[in-house]
Amino acid sequence: MNNVFEQINSVLGSVFFFDIFFGMTNSPMPFIVAWLIVGGVYLTFRFGFINVRMFVHSYKIITGQYKTADDVGEITPFQSLTTALSATVGLGNIAGVAIAIAIGGPGATFWMILAGFFGMTLKFTEVTLAQIYREKRPDGRIMGGAMQYLSKGLASKGHAKTGKILAVIFAVFAIGGSLGAGNAFQTSQALGVLTERVPFFAEYPIVFGLLMATVVGFVIIGGIKRIAVTAEKIVPAMVLIYLIASLWILIVNASLVPDAIGTIFREAFAPTAAAGGLIGVLVQGFKRAAFSSEAGVGSAAIVHSTAAVKYPVRQGMVALYEPLIDTIVICTMTALVIVTTGVYAVDGEFANLVASKEGAALTAAAYGTVISWFPVVLSFSIILFAFSTMISWSYYGERSWTYLFGEKYTLVYKLIFVSFTVIASVTSASALLDFSDLLILAMALPNLIGLYVLQGDVKENLTMYLKKWKSGELDRECIQSGVCETPE
Repeated sequence: MNNVFEQINSVLGSVFFFDIFFGMTNSPMPFIVAWLIVGGVYLTFRFGFINVRMFVHSYKIITGQYKTADDVGEITPFQSLTTALSATVGLGNIAGVAIAIAIGGPGATFWMILAGFFGMTLKFTEVTLAQIYREKRPDGRIMGGAMQYLSKGLASKGHAKTGKILAVIFAVFAIGGSLGAGNAFQTSQALGVLTERVPFFAEYPIVFGLLMATVVGFVIIGGIKRIAVTAEKIVPAMVLIYLIASLWILIVNASLVPDAIGTIFREAFAPTAAAGGLIGVLVQGFKRAAFSSEAGVGSAAIVHSTAAVKYPVRQGMVALYEPLIDTIVICTMTALVIVTTGVYAVDGEFANLVASKEGAALTAAAYGTVISWFPVVLSFSIILFAFSTMISWSYYGERSWTYLFGEKYTLVYKLIFVSFTVIASVTSASALLDFSDLLILAMALPNLIGLYVLQGDVKENLTMYLKKWKSGELDRECIQSGVCETPE
């Protein structure tokens, strides 16, 4: 199985990771990473830093202050947010951050945070488009996401054939991403941590794969509503536990925090030679941010399209919180813990974990240096993180599969998905990590083409919404619905 992953990596890597500087720098700048950077920066300026100026308003939408009788969808805006977060808050934050620092040094953290900031606007744009172009399928379920706005949106601009081709490409990558990053990588990393605590699974890893497949299968058979209800319950709890533990470690190591922050900023612009120079550390930061928040990838837009809202940009504003929570807050906390504890050293006590890219186990070791018993809690928390990511990504893959093959074949996809869980328990983390990176980042290519072409639709909807907001019309709708009592 490892050979299969390596062959796929070789083919995809040559296409999406070719160096746009053609070897003129010490470290290559992959085309797909540059593609995400340019897209995030451009759209942030295009929409007037929407990720900053509508921040408070977004929070009010999340807390239900703008419900109306005209809201249409399958789940609430908050459920869509927690479901999307369940796909991103997890091993991308725990394992991914550790791997980024191990490869690119502490400076990768700075670029990860910056990527998260610009990623907020990417999320806003793709989620708004997902709401604009969503449709109700024959089975009554909503179909939305990049597949829809690429096919329908580009068709409305006179590019029907191109849009259809890009939609199919996106769907294929999304299915692959769901099986790789959203499933196999999660299982592999969770197993890597668990075997440190339960030797039985080191000897019989397939048992873990079978157990995980059974639990995941039970949830995903119930569809988006069961997935959303599950995510709504477990995501806030697991995030809170993780943040409290992180804060405690940083309080204990308070004297080391200023130096850690200084190291992060210093090595962001003057990294060590081992990190591959400035380009190398920047690439690691943006790669891990993409894997963590998935901003620009288009995956979360699939679930956000099912949210019950009246105005498309309203759900886009809800999505602004994803990269903030998942990349800027949680990834930063993880990075500070890893840097202050020093576990990322290539010649240190945990060098074997660094070399084998066992990011989850490395993070657990970092927490264990201060809270001796916490790696046990974190080990099982990581399993929960992996589980939550898997159930959300199963939905992304299932919708993409349905777009390609129709409703009657969804069960086939779900059986393939749980099969990959078992397969992942007996293959290597290194091959899976590379496979996951490639497929997740590859999704950004067709997705960002759609964002560029359809940005005018987002601007038009945003202008209309802001006009209503400033005139007080949105507040009147809110009051009439009986949700809020006084104007904003």
